Amino acid sequence: MSTVSSELRVTLDGSERVVPAGATAGQALEADGRTVIAARVNGELRDLEHVLGDGDAVEPVEIGSDDGRAIMRHSAAHVMAQAVQELFPEAKLGIGPPVENGFYYDFDVAEPFTPDDLKRIEKRMREIVKQDQRFSRRPVSDEDAREELADEPYKLELIGLKGSAGSEDGANVEVGAGELTIYDNLDAKSGELRWKDLCRGPHLPSTRVIPAFKLMRTGGAYWRGSEKNPQLQRIYGTAWESREKQDEYLRLLEEAEKRDHRRLGAELDLFSFPPELGSGLPVFHPKGGIIRKVMEDYMRQRQMEAGYEFVNTPHLTKSSLFEISGHLPYYGEDMFPPFEVDGTDYRVKPMNCPMHNLIFRARGRSYRELPLRFCEFGSVYRYEKSGVVHGLTRVRGMTQDDSHIYTTKEQMGDEIKSLLNFVLSVLRDFGLSEFHLELSTRDDSDKFIGEAADWEEATEALRQAALESGLELVDDPGGAAFYGPKISVQAKDAIGRTWQLSTIQLDFNQPKRFGLEYQAADGTRQTPAMIHRALFGSIERFMGVLIEHYAGAMPPWLAPVQVVGIPIGDAHVPHLEKVAERLRGRGVRIEVDASADRMQKKIRNAQKQKIPFMLLAGDDDVAKDAVSFRYRNGEQKNGVSIDEAVEEIVKAVEDRVQV
Repeated sequence: MSTVSSELRVTLDGSERVVPAGATAGQALEADGRTVIAARVNGELRDLEHVLGDGDAVEPVEIGSDDGRAIMRHSAAHVMAQAVQELFPEAKLGIGPPVENGFYYDFDVAEPFTPDDLKRIEKRMREIVKQDQRFSRRPVSDEDAREELADEPYKLELIGLKGSAGSEDGANVEVGAGELTIYDNLDAKSGELRWKDLCRGPHLPSTRVIPAFKLMRTGGAYWRGSEKNPQLQRIYGTAWESREKQDEYLRLLEEAEKRDHRRLGAELDLFSFPPELGSGLPVFHPKGGIIRKVMEDYMRQRQMEAGYEFVNTPHLTKSSLFEISGHLPYYGEDMFPPFEVDGTDYRVKPMNCPMHNLIFRARGRSYRELPLRFCEFGSVYRYEKSGVVHGLTRVRGMTQDDSHIYTTKEQMGDEIKSLLNFVLSVLRDFGLSEFHLELSTRDDSDKFIGEAADWEEATEALRQAALESGLELVDDPGGAAFYGPKISVQAKDAIGRTWQLSTIQLDFNQPKRFGLEYQAADGTRQTPAMIHRALFGSIERFMGVLIEHYAGAMPPWLAPVQVVGIPIGDAHVPHLEKVAERLRGRGVRIEVDASADRMQKKIRNAQKQKIPFMLLAGDDDVAKDAVSFRYRNGEQKNGVSIDEAVEEIVKAVEDRVQV
């Protein structure tokens, strides 16, 4: 005769504990639901009401953790969708996932949402939160789900995707490979159903556990990210574990808006996007051109010192080149369409690596030449969807400071370590100092080429180099390029935002596809390893990042105009022209403002243009062969000799200081 045990043994934070049979994760944790809002059970995120089994390992999920924030924001998205359908009963539900710093939900509605609509929706959300509605998970069969959601056409489509929904469009938050589940929002007192949605979960115990949220904006979004599908209306919101955290985030957004490189680019006359050219195709004005040239000149010098050799390749090529490289099947949607010339399909190039392979292959190579480091400021063109094009940081036409390094397998480990140090050194010279690394690797999907053993060897080489750097290393499973794993350098800017900048990719596949060989010391023919390196990512994007990092106040060595001479009166212009001549002779970019404006307006103009140094001159300065030295922050020194002023400015430029 068998008996059913009335107790379970579970592991809580590494310690074994006995709990009653039928206990939930929340009961086992004995947690306050306003702090601990979910659990990891055997490594999987679960609701607190999840019933435990014998031997389960349970860990608490706090609301301020990464997992906790994602669960809270997903729950806030459900509250928003409930509010929308209560206020707009004809609205059809799309998808509502958590995203970085917030959440969104897509709706099919007859008219776009207005700012007044958002106020009404947010007010209704607050009422739902106060009602303390309980989130309750309920497994359903496919057939039952279709019956319950018969009036939700987009949900019906998702049910048909069960097991094949991807993360790219957020569909996997609702349907996965296992059973379907519906979350009911239940009245706290009566248990009456208030609202329901197809969702995998997990969710908060109740709506009242959402501490702080705010609706931000609306926009159009194609269903599941495809332009072939209907356009829905998307509402974005943010949610945080405390009012203080939310206020801090909103202050950061306000500061980020002040630093927006698109606005500063127009105010400082750096670049523009003429509509006649097309979306994502910038032109650089003279001042922006100076910043760009300084960046390129610096990189040319650093690369020459590091043993790189400059090459140059055309902007277009036969399409067949990308069949050899393997890009067409995996990257074709990101390329501009082909065009026919003399019966042959051509494309503008989206990357430089296939052409660099042809240069390597142009003649026989010896092991004595390796490592062989090719570099190029190569213009490339990528078909970014119109919805993601964003100023200089997401463009369709860009110039990469691209390098491809060919090494023996024995050399590649040391080369990667040296290259990573080189990359970090360059980024520090541009004023960035806080970094972590991300290692993007292969997963089990079919979007990668090559042998598993090659991938393992390449991944381990990158991992070792990253670990030896001493920087934090974050894994990114499935994020590799189709041909090889990569390290990406993630840099924090002045207001704490993280930007992906330099990338280092190790590739054993393209050398094989192109038949690249070198003669080894023993006379055999060997295939080199290939390292792809983009230091800036693209010059355009890196410039946008720097403009925002410095809020447009570029350090003297990068500033388009480094010094402006401001005469008190017309009689003082010749004195400042003499100073300007000396500074130009030392390579300093200086202008003398000889306009009819009063001196105070000239100073304001220089401040608006964020010019690092102002040299003022009046009668006393002319008599003493001196200037009044004014800094961008408003500080001023009077009676500075011309010799001293010239040397201070030249040193600030050479030392790449920030003033």
